[in-house]
Amino acid sequence: MKKVAYLGIKGAYSERAAAQHFGNEMDDVQCQSFDDILALVESGEVDHGILPIENSLAGTVSTAYELLTAHNVKIQGEVILKIDHALLAMPGTTLADIKQVRSHPQALAQCASFLKDHNFEPVNWYNTAGSAKDLAADPVPGVAAIAGADVAKMYGLEVIATQIQDVEQNYTRFFVLGQTEVAPAKQNKTSLIFTTKHKPGALVECLLCFGKRNINLTKLESRPLRDRPWEYMFYMDFEGHTQDANFQEAFAELQEHTANVRVLGSYPAAEMPVQQA
Repeated sequence: MKKVAYLGIKGAYSERAAAQHFGNEMDDVQCQSFDDILALVESGEVDHGILPIENSLAGTVSTAYELLTAHNVKIQGEVILKIDHALLAMPGTTLADIKQVRSHPQALAQCASFLKDHNFEPVNWYNTAGSAKDLAADPVPGVAAIAGADVAKMYGLEVIATQIQDVEQNYTRFFVLGQTEVAPAKQNKTSLIFTTKHKPGALVECLLCFGKRNINLTKLESRPLRDRPWEYMFYMDFEGHTQDANFQEAFAELQEHTANVRVLGSYPAAEMPVQQA
């Protein structure tokens, strides 16, 4: 049975993502930070880690990308999880009683309109399920939590409202991390990071390496380099595998136009969850 590290506790969305990917064939290891997850994978203490990387509403989880560059791990897969947030509170609580809502910052951002419409004060918590568990353990009048509706039963809370996210089509993408590369599947994605040379047109030259070989880019994002003000690192996802001949040609040319480049991993592309009627 594989040991899988994820952020949070039972009921956390990361646990759901792990279960969606591995089924019941996993021994879960609950972590308190992204850094803990990557350190456990890098050291070999666990077989895999589950890392949330971006949300379709709130955008990139920037801390997760930054940590990927600092650890020697490989992306081995991706999971796309449908996210439906619910408002949970102690039994007997009504919507009118609530003044303050706790949850992970990403969940609060995804429910910003709901919180604003009801004049609820958002309070950052370390984890969605954790905000519910902590509220149940130490009830505070007028306080609620945002988590999955099923978490209410786990911790003895009531569901006050469901599907409170700003947009119904709300998805989070997770990376499955390990120590080794995985073989090509039928449909693949590759993620890499690079910094350009400091000259005009450098980014265009990098992108042309892929464009002229008909490699489809699915994500491109810049992040500031902490130790070099106003210089940036670029994160790129594209369709294909590092073993593909057209990628190998593109990568060889890319190295000529970059200051640094690193492949984070090639992995099977996840399918979007099927919508229930």
